[in-house]
Amino acid sequence: MYEELIVRGAWWDIVDGVASHRVGGLLAAHPKPMKKTMLAWSRSDDLWKRRTAIICQLRFKDAIDLDLLYGAIEPALGSKEFFLRKAIGWALRQHAWTDPAEVVRYVAVHAKELHPLSKREALKNVRASGRVTAIP
Repeated sequence: MYEELIVRGAWWDIVDGVASHRVGGLLAAHPKPMKKTMLAWSRSDDLWKRRTAIICQLRFKDAIDLDLLYGAIEPALGSKEFFLRKAIGWALRQHAWTDPAEVVRYVAVHAKELHPLSKREALKNVRASGRVTAIP
């Protein structure tokens, strides 16, 4: 049902809520099968399924599965699509509240691949927190 909402809704105002609240809830309750599904969605031809895979863990804080997050981001690194670039930055920015050093590390490692929008969004909370001194 959520996949249908994502594909038919096909715009951020529907997709973002379904991704972070509904799909994220399913992922928390059923991590193994949902991780497999999210990794498949991250490589989908459908932009909104790809965005969902990237942002589905927005509310997870320290329970985030970084392998899933990075696995969902990786196929979108070179994308020219605004909504994917923004999703990458948003997901990383949320994680920066929990682990700013890890977000700085990830941005530094992928500096050449990440679009400036994704980098800027990812590092917003890091700069605000003052918890990390070296920011790329």
